Amino acid sequence: MKKVLLTICLAAATLTTFAQAPTFGIKGGVNFAKLQISAEGTDMTASSGNNTLFNAGVFVDFKFDKVSVQPGLFATAKGGKFSSNLMDDEGNALQDASAKFNLLYLQVPVNVVYHAPVTGGEFFFGAGPFVGYGISGKATANDGSSSQSEDVNFGDDGEFKTIDAGVNGIAGFKFANGFLLNLNYDLGLTNIANNSGDGRIKTRVFGISVGYQF
Repeated sequence: MKKVLLTICLAAATLTTFAQAPTFGIKGGVNFAKLQISAEGTDMTASSGNNTLFNAGVFVDFKFDKVSVQPGLFATAKGGKFSSNLMDDEGNALQDASAKFNLLYLQVPVNVVYHAPVTGGEFFFGAGPFVGYGISGKATANDGSSSQSEDVNFGDDGEFKTIDAGVNGIAGFKFANGFLLNLNYDLGLTNIANNSGDGRIKTRVFGISVGYQF
């Protein structure tokens, strides 16, 4: 993660030389997160249900006419929710069972953004890579009568790998006064499962946020 931040700082210093004066912004909102799971050695995949979480962070915009380069640093929560109906031997429903994962990442996206000015502001569309660093997590299981939670760990000895990486897209509208409405979608490309017996687990996040660009 330190290498990623250093690379971004060096790139930002270079961009400042050629771009207009950089502007800064803040954004925050809600994430609708899923986990895509595929069994090892097969092409079968399944997705969890949405887990409603949050995102918040800051960004810098280096603008070149109608195109800008926009790195940022965000706290973004990912995860998923799984549910099932427990049955007896005769097929009668006994109780509902569910489990959800909340995974918190520090995430660095670097987007190339196109700006389309209109009356009252501008539309913007962009895409680029992201790298996320897992810092904390929690798993909660509920069998219909009781629930139990435990911490989720990242790293070599944890349930999930520390690094999540992929591509993301953003779109939205910036008003003339600086306020922002923003949509984003993060497509995780790395397998975050530490144990190969768990198959492949990848993150999926759709986010809605508001913000302000100074």
